[in-house]
Amino acid sequence: MNTVKHCLLLFCSILLCCAAIAQEADGGETLLYSSREEIPMQEPDALFRVKEIRIEGNKHTRNSAVYRELSFTAGQEMALNKLADELAESRKRLMNTGMFLDVTVTLSSLRGYEAYVKIDLRERWYIYPLPFVKMIDRNVGQWMREKGMDFNRVNYGIKFTHKNFSGLNDKATLNVTNGYTRALGFSYQGLFLDKKMKWSASLGASMGQNKEINYKTQGNKQLAFKDENFVYSYFNAFTEVRYRPAIFTTHRFGFRYASQMVDDTIMTINPSYTFNHQRVRQPELYYNVDYFNVDFIPYPTKGLIVSASVSKKGFKRPLNVWQMNLKTSASWPITPKSFFNLRTAGMLKLPFKQPDLNKSLIGFNDMYMQGYEYFVIDGVMGGYSKATMARQLFSTNIGIPSERFRRLNHIPLKVYAKVYGNMGYVYNPRPGDNPLANRVLVSGGVGLDIITFYDFIIKLEWSFNQIGQNGLNLHRKDYF
Repeated sequence: MNTVKHCLLLFCSILLCCAAIAQEADGGETLLYSSREEIPMQEPDALFRVKEIRIEGNKHTRNSAVYRELSFTAGQEMALNKLADELAESRKRLMNTGMFLDVTVTLSSLRGYEAYVKIDLRERWYIYPLPFVKMIDRNVGQWMREKGMDFNRVNYGIKFTHKNFSGLNDKATLNVTNGYTRALGFSYQGLFLDKKMKWSASLGASMGQNKEINYKTQGNKQLAFKDENFVYSYFNAFTEVRYRPAIFTTHRFGFRYASQMVDDTIMTINPSYTFNHQRVRQPELYYNVDYFNVDFIPYPTKGLIVSASVSKKGFKRPLNVWQMNLKTSASWPITPKSFFNLRTAGMLKLPFKQPDLNKSLIGFNDMYMQGYEYFVIDGVMGGYSKATMARQLFSTNIGIPSERFRRLNHIPLKVYAKVYGNMGYVYNPRPGDNPLANRVLVSGGVGLDIITFYDFIIKLEWSFNQIGQNGLNLHRKDYF
């Protein structure tokens, strides 16, 4: 009976994905002469010079930050058809910076063979001094089901963020945390080092301590040691240089230092956690390259994302590892309202002999498989692939009439229905009592993706896995 119920649920969801019940999406884009059919008749090979690019609406963002994202420059010559394509491309790039609620790019006028371009910007709120409450468990479902909604496993504090600190799309953050974890951290990203805004620097540091530590994985569940005194403390610091030679590609070169100290009891109950070292110091050198060429970074329906990294962590026991990561996400439109997405992620750690502290793989950070949210799968090599078919159910705008807060007058809301499937594998040379390692894992399910406030995304997913479990899970946005 349960199998029939699950099949009916899956069948109904597929029908939802294929149903044509939506209205056309409002992209918020206004382009004069934005298509080839709308361009006035001119000589076929006539070239027009971009005489002026006028920017309006940027009260805080500097003009140079806007010019950096454009696919054309003042003084450039091109045919009108080509210019129309560049206007649309430039709008997409500006929206993907995350600095604006809406962007309008128009060819405002033609004077002979000179073109005048106007860019209208609606800036978002950049300053967020927000209190927060966040559970420390890996996801909401684990906190609710396995930890009984224990509010002692919650962090609270205040997070101060400025997402456009100097008007050049730089970001400053200060976090003060109390509760389950006592922590303090700050970071600054985007200090430009050259006039062309290709080189920038970032830095940050954080420190904290808590009274509980996950010291072992058994049955693909984390076991925790807890005491009235603090049993775990850490300090992290990093500095990084970024090189962005083109719009879509960013290179990052960095140095990170991490120091962790655990209670000596951990050495007794699991010597493999740090190979009998109470304090672990871990210097790290890393290189990362990111390529983002999609229609909308927070929720891409078209385009490609690639992220690759290599790092050297530590130089002697207990941590001495070369680590390589590769993640991809590709989306292809099928119809104007539906798309197919394929995501992959892989990780390799060498040598294979690593302490348990350095064997985190699936189930940590953004490396997870749908349907296995309540498990962790430790290992030194592994990855997964995810395939998703999604269709837009509707797209609309909601508004809160307010002259004081005009940004709330035009809030987009989109909902997508989807079906998905996952396949993954993790190799662990010492799996112990963890049956999900060293075997092929599969899962699938159906869900709804809700996109609002421009980049605020909630994912409701009902997943099924190969060990006979199913249930509803809640996720925030993710690329991979």
